[in-house]
Amino acid sequence: MQQQIFEVVKMLRLLMLRVLVAGMSARFRPTQLGQRIGHSPSRQNATAAKEIHALSERQVMKSHLRPLLMLFAAIFLVFTTGLSAAQAASPHFKKNGSPVCTITTSGASASTTCRAVIAGLGNDDLLATVTTSGFAVYQCQNQGGNVAPGQNKVLVGPATAPTEIDSGAFKNGNLTLVTEPALLTTRETVTGAEAGCPNPNWTGVNPVLTVTSILLVIEQPVGEEIFRCSASNSTGLTGQVALTC
Repeated sequence: MQQQIFEVVKMLRLLMLRVLVAGMSARFRPTQLGQRIGHSPSRQNATAAKEIHALSERQVMKSHLRPLLMLFAAIFLVFTTGLSAAQAASPHFKKNGSPVCTITTSGASASTTCRAVIAGLGNDDLLATVTTSGFAVYQCQNQGGNVAPGQNKVLVGPATAPTEIDSGAFKNGNLTLVTEPALLTTRETVTGAEAGCPNPNWTGVNPVLTVTSILLVIEQPVGEEIFRCSASNSTGLTGQVALTC
């Protein structure tokens, strides 16, 4: 934006200089003509010189006034377009509208959905991406059916869920964003070594999955990040989680 304004101002200066030089040329041209008519020009010659002078000035104004007006129009367009873009492209979360994510866990899976209320969006499409990671803890089961708690946290993820929203869904730059769920899943069984069982003959079963980190990235237009919000806890996140942006 600043570079565009600089270029327009530069063009304006050059054009004004051109008009000034042309005007000065027009003013001196009739005098030179009068001198060429004779060393002592008569009243008729003086009148002719004035007419030529006036005609030359009109020609200069006519030839340069149009591009000058066009340049002023271009400057006005640049400023108004830049101002509109600046006013529109000021995204922020409304009061009590900062991102909050809800985690729903069921055994080997955990679903995370985030919600936020945004104002000041521009006219481009929006992309919101939720990424989650976590760990699973298993029970150890031997061939006789005996069960003991596993000692290891088996890392799970990341799971990613993009949500694309067309700009037509915005209302005066406002949007209530509800993301697609990021579904984090783990295997139903793992080896005894992975689960931290007493010996390799055991098997890790009955996983309990825990989410430890959430990342929400919002882009507008797609590819240009406007928000990066996250929450993490090594022991686990549950229920409703407020993100920090």
